[in-house]
Amino acid sequence: MSLRRVAAAVGITAMAIYHHFPSREALLHDVCDAEFERHAVILLANQRKAGGSIEARLRHNLNAFLDFALQRPHVYDFVFSQPRQGARRYPDDFKARRSPTANVVADLVAEAMRTGLFRKGDVWEITLMLSAHLQGLITLWRGQRFSLSEQEFRALCLRSSRRLVDGLKNPNR
Repeated sequence: MSLRRVAAAVGITAMAIYHHFPSREALLHDVCDAEFERHAVILLANQRKAGGSIEARLRHNLNAFLDFALQRPHVYDFVFSQPRQGARRYPDDFKARRSPTANVVADLVAEAMRTGLFRKGDVWEITLMLSAHLQGLITLWRGQRFSLSEQEFRALCLRSSRRLVDGLKNPNR
């Protein structure tokens, strides 16, 4: 991708695009930020649909994340899997709440701890664990390492994530 090609695609001159983006990297950074914000809005909307239980909201988030990864695989790969300058890094950027998508999951994890559903622990490490688990499965799926249909893959992700959540639960509740 080049700025000249983007300019041509949107119908402006090659020089005009430089008024908006000083470099290719700046454009890609803005695209990533927009995708993370867009996905965070979707996650929050899905939580509202799920209502009540923390577990139901986590399931809805899992499904929304799978929708994003499976329906827009190239965008998913770009925002989550490609090295890029300015990408948010764990733990500092996450703990400073600079990741719109991680914030949504972290808020659910914190609520689960506060209400006693989950044992106490490091909110950000648990957020990372839950997210990395699903991202790992998606990476294997994208690498064609499963002989499952998409529906079977989704069911596997749900079962596997449920096992993780069950392991986080407070046994005294």
